[in-house]
Amino acid sequence: MTSFLGALNPIAFDLGGIQVHWYGIIISLAVMIAVVLAVREGKRRNLDEDYFYEYLLLALPFALISARAYYVIFEWSYYAQHPSEIYRIWDGGIAIYGGLIGALIVLVIYCRCKKISPWLFLDVIAPTVILAQGIGRWGNFMNQEAHGESTTRKFLENLHLPNFIIEQMQIKGVYYQPTFLYESLWDIAGFILLIVLRQKKNLFKRGEVFFSYVIWYSFGRFFIEGMRTDSLMLGFLRVSQWLSAILFIGAIIFWYARRYFEPLEPWYLDGNDNH
Repeated sequence: MTSFLGALNPIAFDLGGIQVHWYGIIISLAVMIAVVLAVREGKRRNLDEDYFYEYLLLALPFALISARAYYVIFEWSYYAQHPSEIYRIWDGGIAIYGGLIGALIVLVIYCRCKKISPWLFLDVIAPTVILAQGIGRWGNFMNQEAHGESTTRKFLENLHLPNFIIEQMQIKGVYYQPTFLYESLWDIAGFILLIVLRQKKNLFKRGEVFFSYVIWYSFGRFFIEGMRTDSLMLGFLRVSQWLSAILFIGAIIFWYARRYFEPLEPWYLDGNDNH
């Protein structure tokens, strides 16, 4: 792996002929960090740590499948011609929105079975999810994907980026906008904001930390997605931009509707009533 003489190797190491990709390592690390932080916050809100481990075991495979399915569906013109590559998730091509949709479906079903508030569960994990998303973007960095339009080395140097990032943004002799980095920083900023604000008394009711996550993430994703060159267009916007706009507006409307129609909804800091 080189640091200053060219692009980084997406392969971390080889185990008896099995190549282990940095993409997979980074995604796995992001998930582990998210779980540890969620368990810690869950204990403060009277949620048993086993809930999070059980949910992870159930949601992770379904989220991976739905994330890949989402990506393949919107890139079907390519995969119809290359069906053997559909399962090659280690080469990239996992749509975050697809994974989130799959994980959300599992969460609702799981919380109903366990008789715990899905809103509280979402509030606990939302900040850790956006942190994991921020970390996971570095998997895209290793694969030299999810980048923006072409640019100049001078532009990247003016951003005061480390040389290894600048070199990784050079693909076949052309430098590109590091949109992976823009989204990673946006996500990490969102994580910090959410974990600070959710500790404020009488600020968030159940579900509102989650709504804040949706609003923050979708707002940033809308603009960053518009800078990318590798996502599907639908009319004059990209598919993920349409979804981001819908989620942003929908979360705001739903937040205020719940405040109006369910004024007695417990505060987030009240924790789990069923404990």
